[in-house]
Amino acid sequence: MPNDFTFYFVAAIAVLFVGLAKGGMGEALSLLGVPILSLVTSPVQAAALLLPILIVMDGVSLWAWRHDNDRKTLLMMLPGALAGIAIGWFTAAQVPRDALRLIIGAITVGFVLRYAYTAWQARRGQHVEPRGHSWPLAAVLGLGAGYGSFVAHSGGPFFQIYGLPLRLPPRAYTGAIVRFFAILNVVKIVPYVALGQLGSANLATSATLFPLAAVATFAGSLVVKRMRPTIFYPFMYSMAFLAGLKLLSDGIGTLIPLQSP
Repeated sequence: MPNDFTFYFVAAIAVLFVGLAKGGMGEALSLLGVPILSLVTSPVQAAALLLPILIVMDGVSLWAWRHDNDRKTLLMMLPGALAGIAIGWFTAAQVPRDALRLIIGAITVGFVLRYAYTAWQARRGQHVEPRGHSWPLAAVLGLGAGYGSFVAHSGGPFFQIYGLPLRLPPRAYTGAIVRFFAILNVVKIVPYVALGQLGSANLATSATLFPLAAVATFAGSLVVKRMRPTIFYPFMYSMAFLAGLKLLSDGIGTLIPLQSP
């Protein structure tokens, strides 16, 4: 890994985007982290470098959102997510990462288009009630979130698909998703170490980016805390849509590479 100016310049951009996302500004920014960092290192090493940084960001996010949470959403999503991490660990060598990105992207884009249709119905006077909690749905989407988080740091869309239609207060929603992924990232340490993805060299490089990670995360939380619900939810759905498009693009671009003439 080249520990030179170019590496740290690119890494700083990646950490800035991910930090703003971890502060509460949406999964689309977070998904840019690994692809940007992959410009100066391998995708596998990029994911490994980001895990310690994500944990530092989680610490800042937990402090920033310490008074906000939706306990029921968190507890309903966690069992499936922990099972998803376990499945990701035991199938690490056979994980179809690009196919997974394609599937998650397609599901997310469809989810947002459904929201857009619902919003269009509401403008025509058709009132749509918030969706209630569902243990089966929480288990399935929690499983997807844990699995996607382990293999590709891309579990956020599954949480959004479950959490956004509940129409929780914005601060409660953000507090829940912050706690959810903070727990998952700590749990992921053991399998990442077991798979040899967290060596001392990677940890030392990640540590140099901790200060920027903390500042970016705190900045993101300040912005989100000032959003009204009428701004927050359209913004979050827009971020989910961009995240879905990004995952679709990554999956299609790898599985169906363009052939030069």
